Amino acid sequence: MDPQLDFRLLNDFQRDFPLSARPYAVLAERLGSAEATVIERLRRMQDDGRISRIGAVLRPGCFGVSTLVAMAVPESRLAEVALAVNAFPGVNHNYQREHRYNLWFVLTAADAAALARVLAGIEALAGVPALSLPMEKAYHIDLGFPLDGARRPRSHAAAPAAGLSLDARQRCLLGRLQDGLPLLARPFLAMGRDCASSEAEVIAGIAGWQASGAISRFGVVVRHRELGFAANAMLVQDIPDAEVDRVAAGLAGEAAVTLCYRRPRQLPHWRYNLFCMIHGQCRDSVAGTIDRLRHRHALAAVPHAVLFSQRCFKQTGARYV
Repeated sequence: MDPQLDFRLLNDFQRDFPLSARPYAVLAERLGSAEATVIERLRRMQDDGRISRIGAVLRPGCFGVSTLVAMAVPESRLAEVALAVNAFPGVNHNYQREHRYNLWFVLTAADAAALARVLAGIEALAGVPALSLPMEKAYHIDLGFPLDGARRPRSHAAAPAAGLSLDARQRCLLGRLQDGLPLLARPFLAMGRDCASSEAEVIAGIAGWQASGAISRFGVVVRHRELGFAANAMLVQDIPDAEVDRVAAGLAGEAAVTLCYRRPRQLPHWRYNLFCMIHGQCRDSVAGTIDRLRHRHALAAVPHAVLFSQRCFKQTGARYV
């Protein structure tokens, strides 16, 4: 076991993963290791939960539709409802949070009609109404976790692009990509066999999606809790509509903010329109960071709430097909 090799695989390749026929051999060359060793270490870290997958972080709005869903579930039924919600394939990032709306998850689908059907099915199964809060504008979406403390360049995303029109082979490739790259010497060759595509066509397809921004990041996708980022807070604020872009631009540039996006209010139940995610190693440090952010950006008088996560019920990548 080589802790330094594990660290560099986790830290250095969360983005800009090599799109080549033998990507793990490229990593091995850069790290002074062997291809088989790199594959074995990545497999072990997937097995122990530090790595979710190796692959794409998909930009919302490009491959289908999605929404953030909040439900106020009686505490006695929370675990039961969460497990029922998890059974729907389009559900990812399902968390219990400290709020009257205590169950939060992202729901994805191929189109709006499919999303509405699934959401209605979840409500019927849970016996609890849901707040649907689709993204209106993304200011920063990355969710990379530099373990060396280095600040990565900020990516300020524009409004989600219109949905892409995919042919059958592209839909097959997207389906394979959702599961992550296989830990084989030639992963793109294996993916191509499933989709009647050549290795070169698979690599070109992924590169094209990256170039267009439909893939916002391609690389090692880590599980933050298993790597010590145990405190996870969603800061929500009620920003006047005329000011939200200006405020969001400032917050999106902060190194501590891992996600920043605007969602609709759902009055009278939900008054907040600007969402920021802050991750850290302990609750006190995250709470302190939030206080400093609100002071630095002159937001002390702005209505807000801080929703710390309590339990993670499901954490997977988005699934559109």
